[in-house]
Amino acid sequence: MKSLKLPHSLHRSHGGKTLIPFPNRKLALSTGLFTRTITLFSPSIFPSGHCDLKEARRMQFSMSSTSASIQPMSEELMGDTSKDLPVSGDSIRRRFLGFYASRGHKVLPSASLVPDDPTVLLTIAGMLQFKPVFLGKVPREVPRATTAQRCIRTNDVENVGRTARHHTFFEMLGNFSFGDYFKKEAIKWAWELSTIEFGLPANRLWISVYENDDEAFEIWHDEVGVPTERIKRMGEDDNFWTSGVTGPCGPCSEIYYDFHPERGILDTDLGDDTRFIEFYNLVFMQYNKKEDGSLEPLKQRNIDTGLGLERVARILQKVSSNYETDLIYPIIEKTSELANVSYVLADDHIKMNLKIIGDHLRAIVYLISDGVFPSNIGRGYVVRRLIRRAVRTGRLLGIKGDGRGNLEGAFLPVIAEKVIELSTHIDVDVKDRSPRILEELKREELRFVQTLERGEKLLDEMLVDALSRAKENGTAPCLSGKDAFLLYDTYGFPVEITKEVAEERGASIDMNGFNIEMENQRRQSQAAHSAVKLEVGNGADLAENVADTEFLGYNSLYAKAVVESLLVNGSPVIQVSEGSDVEVLLNKTPFYAESGGQIGDNGFLYFNDGENLQKAVVEIKDVQKSFGNIYVHKGTIREGVLEVGREVEAAVDPKLRQRAEVHHTATHLLQAALKKVVGQETSQAGLVNSWIGAATILQTKVMLLADAKKAGAIAMFGEKYGEQVRVVEVPGVSMELCGGTHVSNTSEIRGFKIISEQGIASGIRRIEAVAGEAFIEYVNARDYHMKNLCSTLKVKAEDVTTRVENLLEELRMARNEVSTLRAKAAEYKASIIASNAFPVGASNKIRVLVECMDDTDADSLRSAAEYLVDALQDPAAVVLGSCPGEGKVSLVAAFTPGVVDLGIQAGKFIGPIAKLCGGGGGGRPNFAQAGGRKAENLSSALEKARSELVTILTEKAS
Repeated sequence: MKSLKLPHSLHRSHGGKTLIPFPNRKLALSTGLFTRTITLFSPSIFPSGHCDLKEARRMQFSMSSTSASIQPMSEELMGDTSKDLPVSGDSIRRRFLGFYASRGHKVLPSASLVPDDPTVLLTIAGMLQFKPVFLGKVPREVPRATTAQRCIRTNDVENVGRTARHHTFFEMLGNFSFGDYFKKEAIKWAWELSTIEFGLPANRLWISVYENDDEAFEIWHDEVGVPTERIKRMGEDDNFWTSGVTGPCGPCSEIYYDFHPERGILDTDLGDDTRFIEFYNLVFMQYNKKEDGSLEPLKQRNIDTGLGLERVARILQKVSSNYETDLIYPIIEKTSELANVSYVLADDHIKMNLKIIGDHLRAIVYLISDGVFPSNIGRGYVVRRLIRRAVRTGRLLGIKGDGRGNLEGAFLPVIAEKVIELSTHIDVDVKDRSPRILEELKREELRFVQTLERGEKLLDEMLVDALSRAKENGTAPCLSGKDAFLLYDTYGFPVEITKEVAEERGASIDMNGFNIEMENQRRQSQAAHSAVKLEVGNGADLAENVADTEFLGYNSLYAKAVVESLLVNGSPVIQVSEGSDVEVLLNKTPFYAESGGQIGDNGFLYFNDGENLQKAVVEIKDVQKSFGNIYVHKGTIREGVLEVGREVEAAVDPKLRQRAEVHHTATHLLQAALKKVVGQETSQAGLVNSWIGAATILQTKVMLLADAKKAGAIAMFGEKYGEQVRVVEVPGVSMELCGGTHVSNTSEIRGFKIISEQGIASGIRRIEAVAGEAFIEYVNARDYHMKNLCSTLKVKAEDVTTRVENLLEELRMARNEVSTLRAKAAEYKASIIASNAFPVGASNKIRVLVECMDDTDADSLRSAAEYLVDALQDPAAVVLGSCPGEGKVSLVAAFTPGVVDLGIQAGKFIGPIAKLCGGGGGGRPNFAQAGGRKAENLSSALEKARSELVTILTEKAS
């Protein structure tokens, strides 16, 4: 059991409720769930003037129907090799894995983009899934492995499309050794792969090594034969890999490809992107960095390498950037089609935007496929930000609609279809999940378009304010950098569009301020995402010194165990006294640790306290997993003193465990029901309760993942599983991969009731339900409230609905009467103040009225304004204000057509006035409403409105 990795689902079972997230779309459920160039592209070859890269590149490729090989473009480029190489991205991936498989490496699948690691937001490196092995925490299953790992990095997102090599999504091909081979083998195989398997000319490859790593230098020179002038010693910043302040680390060596060997070997800089590209990085993990900065040799030396698939494809396919390889270019081509532009003929700015969409759509599709949905926090925010960046970039390219005749439709799903088409050899699950991916993209894009429109409105208000402020101060109007960044970051408004609109209105943008805000965000992003940490606090020491916890809770709620470690505030201690909060690590436990959506157990640890042998107590309030399978029991010492090494009696609270088991099993039944009948008007509760009444005995077994899937077990969307899995089956109803605890018979659930269903995020809905004892409590509480309601209304239970409907209708009618009376009262007040209107303009024909109407509510204020513009007749301008409640201000502006024709709009006029009252608002050119919270400023705000109306109308009418 210690080596068994138990899977977990997205269910979350609580003692009182079952919470199940599921999407708001039928069947797409997530209840559990990328010659020379100048001549080649010349107009003479494409006389129509339209030339696309696909056609041009086809001329470079072999025309043989049986080969996708590139013919050597020149002897100078390919060296002396005459071998035609198949260089599609898929073939590079297969050949890399095959190369290392033939050398004893086990080919392992790519891990999910959602790492099983609390220190990292997303999978950013191929080594991440092997972190517990590198720490020595999890025993190695194989001595050497190779993978093609999907990765996401967003710390350099602003460079995407600007350079030839930056991406948010990329594939890292890697070979790994866990205490097996080391530098010599890693270096020789990397060279053999590069020069023989991929046929790269040796005279174009340069090597970097850590400045003090003489061993690596000698292997490269003496045994591989690389000339010393093409081996560069580099410092710690470039060639020494560390996982954090402390922990495993070591020197690294990199292989660079030289695009311009004709520039010679003097004064070469491997950081020159115009000449070199680093495509293979070999990390020699041989030291442990201690807190004082000193290095001590690791007991187990490891190899961790990464070869960038997109970079190698660029080299072998002989294109100018990673984006022009067959891994990404088909996506760019589809985008170009929607934008009605030619990538080949486009300027650098348009090319950059096409590349951004090509990159971002890969990241978005694979993230959603791995269960990451758009939201405002964590991983979800990464997806949302990439989607918004892609949408606004598409707008810059002029993409309108879905390219299929619907100008209001979403374009991202159309491009995503191409990403999904290319995904077959990267992740086979993407195609199966495509309906959900496309629906999520469509929903998020259309929502964001509305956000962009709100951004346009906000920009207009900001410019009105900037122009007004500049006029008052006698300065040039300028939009602040903070405002421009707010539009960019919150509303996804491109700064280019902000600048263009501002210039049309006669204003500039503080670009220095904008760049400062952007740099601050970039620093925060890099700090959060730039490193893979192999330790958290004292976690590395903890993982090294404490064995996995043996879980006994499937069969027992009681066990005798030994205290392996004690932690207070995250630091290890030997002894903890009464009243202290503590984290207890045991060698074995009956306590379930929170995972798979099931909460951790509560209970007590009992132990003999000193000479009197009285039982002392630790109250356990929560249990969590850390570093693989170490169970951390969080609690408080209620009596006595607890020490490391002491034997304790661990007892789980049986009532809370029973409630959790009931709800967890009920969750499985509900999921099965949802799969059978999904619809707005369908009641799943009856179906679930029929299964409960059938008193079916549950069956639990451990089997190989492949066997479980063949048997029909459901793997939850977005979850990760080991080779062996635990399968929980309700025969005839449900079979799922699940590590949680369950009832032994469905009859133990007793009853099941859905109590609410609501949306919690875009495309995600949550069902709340109760079962078991919580079901009985819920029914009793509902009955109690119904009896009280019947008593109050003096009707029978079956008549409550009719009685309440009648009362609501009476209330609605009464409110309508009150509203009508208030409107009439407001109109009466308006008739009295109408005489206060005064003429402005050269002809004195324009009538202006600005007044305060005391505590008149917003709707009545509107009625009063409508009455007044009718009474004063065209041309007239009316601005009214009131304080309908404490801390509330209402404002309304009504302009007749004659005033609007002079170029004055009510919606734009009222916004700056409302700001004086601590609020805002807007509306149509002829009518607008606004609000605020600073009632004390209403008088001065109305005075400003009066003054500005007089000034503006006098100027316009003259």
